Amino acid sequence: MTLIHVPRPDVKSAMNPDRPVNALLKAQIQHLHDAEGNLPLRHRTDIYINAIRTEGEAAEYIRRVTEAIDEAHEAAAKRRARPVIKRRRGITIAAAADKGPVAKGPRASGQEKKSALKRGQKT
Repeated sequence: MTLIHVPRPDVKSAMNPDRPVNALLKAQIQHLHDAEGNLPLRHRTDIYINAIRTEGEAAEYIRRVTEAIDEAHEAAAKRRARPVIKRRRGITIAAAADKGPVAKGPRASGQEKKSALKRGQKT
């Protein structure tokens, strides 16, 4: 494979915070703005991207959106984490023996029996 040498950029001219944004930064800002639109409201920056004019403003917006995305991912991971339930060995049975037998149908009420006896019907 052929090795291609890429020279390092001049440090002084690489990032100028007062320089106007170029098309590449504008595209990156738009891309991050679209990604920010999918975040929950509490994680959004509410920065108006059409007001970004310089590289310094663009860098600040990119930093804040990147931090917001990281925070949203951390919050989602915490919500997904389930607490560990310690299971007991053996069988657990839930029984409700505090009340008497459950009444079913018309024969269970005393009023129905009395009225049936008065009419001469068998119960």
